[in-house]
Amino acid sequence: MADSEKVAIVTGAARGIGREIVRELLRMGMTVFAVDMKADLLAELPADLGAGEPALRTRVLDVTDGEGFTALADEVAESCGRIDVLVNNAGITRDGLLIRMEDADWNQVIAVNLTSACIGTRAVAKHMIRRKSGAIINMSSYSGLEGNRGQANYAASKAGLIGLTKTTAKELASKNVRCNAVAPGFIQTEMTAVLPQQAKDMALAQIPLKRFGEPADVARAVAFLASDASGYVTGQVISVDGGMHT
Repeated sequence: MADSEKVAIVTGAARGIGREIVRELLRMGMTVFAVDMKADLLAELPADLGAGEPALRTRVLDVTDGEGFTALADEVAESCGRIDVLVNNAGITRDGLLIRMEDADWNQVIAVNLTSACIGTRAVAKHMIRRKSGAIINMSSYSGLEGNRGQANYAASKAGLIGLTKTTAKELASKNVRCNAVAPGFIQTEMTAVLPQQAKDMALAQIPLKRFGEPADVARAVAFLASDASGYVTGQVISVDGGMHT
């Protein structure tokens, strides 16, 4: 099946990496359901990306809401006849040293970054299994591979996504449903823009390519995993980090 015929769901789609993923999948000709909690930012997507219905459809959703995610997946499958791609990109940070971390900060990061990916995967899997075709891409992180001081909750959630990815790949392979992860390093987004300059300088010193990544760098890796070009790739983690993790 041509990539241009595919239907994709992208969470955390309103800005940053998620928005670029939507842009890239639209460029490939896919129909994309852009999902986020931020209704105001979602409303800006059609003008920003130069696309509207039927190619681009926006949905406001709390990705930790299991019933809501299931209803969305059922809606997409019913209206489009298929779900080919799920990108679990939604994520937040609540940084702080572990010994000072509040339970609420731990629980919220795990819920949004990790549990929502499990919820989303379950919601779309039945539709993909029925068609014996599909690609699920989870957004992990360099922090999930290496750990990072002050990010115990974030690193744990992103490491958990890797375990979820590899297990999902093994469980769904017999149904021709693939699952992979992308692990970005330091990418210039709204999330990283607020970091102090000292932290940015320290990060840059660790990057062999000596530059920060752009959201488009990550989006192109996701596009590959969503495409037929990666049809024999499953259970893998692709690092997009300028060589930080080798």
